[in-house]
Amino acid sequence: MERNLRGLAATAALLGALFAAEAAWAQKHGGILKLYTLDSPASMSILEETTVFAQRPAMGVFNNLVMFDQHVKQNSLQSIVPDLAIGWSWNEDGTELTFPLREGVTLHDGKPFTAKDVQCTWDLLTGTSNDKLRSIRERPGTAISRR
Repeated sequence: MERNLRGLAATAALLGALFAAEAAWAQKHGGILKLYTLDSPASMSILEETTVFAQRPAMGVFNNLVMFDQHVKQNSLQSIVPDLAIGWSWNEDGTELTFPLREGVTLHDGKPFTAKDVQCTWDLLTGTSNDKLRSIRERPGTAISRR
C-alpha cells in the first residue's frame, strides 16, 4: 500500500512539473533567432533575394497575407490559410480579390500595418511604383548590383 502511495505521489509530482513547465515552453515575443547557414544572405529582403540562404532566415521573421497550412502534407489551393489577412473574397466577375486585414498588427517600427503597406509591396513587385527595389540587373548576363 505504501509503495503504491509513493508511486502515485511520484506520478502526481511528475505531472505537476510537466504542466508547470508548459508555460515555459510557450512561444514568447522578442528574443534572438539563431539559424545555421552555409552562406550569408545578401539582404533580408524576401522581395529581392531568391536563394535559400536569404529565404530561410527571412521567412521566420516576416508574415504574408496568406500562407500554406503547415499541418497539411502537400501544398494546394485548398491548404491556403490567412496570415495577415483574415480571409479573402472574389467579386462577382472573378477579377478582383479583397483581403480584409488583421487588426492590431504593427510593423517593426511600431507603426500600424495598413492596406497602404500591402499596396506598396504590390506596386514594387509589379514594377508600377516610382520606388525601386535595391537589387537590379544592369544588363542581361551581368551580376546583380547594389545601390
